[in-house]
Amino acid sequence: QVQLVESGGGLVQAGGSLRLSCAASGLSFSVYAMGWFRQAPGKERDFVATINWTGDNTVYADSVKGRFTISRDNAKSTVYLQMNSLKPEDTAVYYCAASVRYISTKGSEYVHWGQGTQVTVSS
Repeated sequence: QVQLVESGGGLVQAGGSLRLSCAASGLSFSVYAMGWFRQAPGKERDFVATINWTGDNTVYADSVKGRFTISRDNAKSTVYLQMNSLKPEDTAVYYCAASVRYISTKGSEYVHWGQGTQVTVSS
């Protein structure tokens, strides 16, 4: 049974930082591209960042470029999202996901999803 479990969300003031983690089990983690997506209340789920199997290729949404960093540790089957200079508009539920593609920004190309972790940024 595949499980992706996110952690690290919480309440932070604007300008602050959070580090999200996503621990995977039940799958061959090192052959999956991993991604982070987010969904704010009343809005569609949006792509945030993705990283390829080996961790040497990353893609970011324009809205987070330069502020967020995605990384992975295949030995720990974990993907991270370091979020700096947080803004109130970053408030959302953040989901990690796994894709069999080399790398992908499309939610439809992800086959496994976590349950999400809430990030709230106060102004």
